[in-house]
Amino acid sequence: MKRILKENFPEKICPVCNLKFKWRKKWAKDWENVIYCSKKCRKKNQ
Repeated sequence: MKRILKENFPEKICPVCNLKFKWRKKWAKDWENVIYCSKKCRKKNQ
């Protein structure tokens, strides 16, 4: 796997709080399905 610098991580915008959040290692396998920046935002949208 090619090494990625921290400043080059992909970003998304949370639809609940409108904040940008960056790729995290724990989301590596599931990044395409990540929508919310936190569990709190996920709960607010349900």
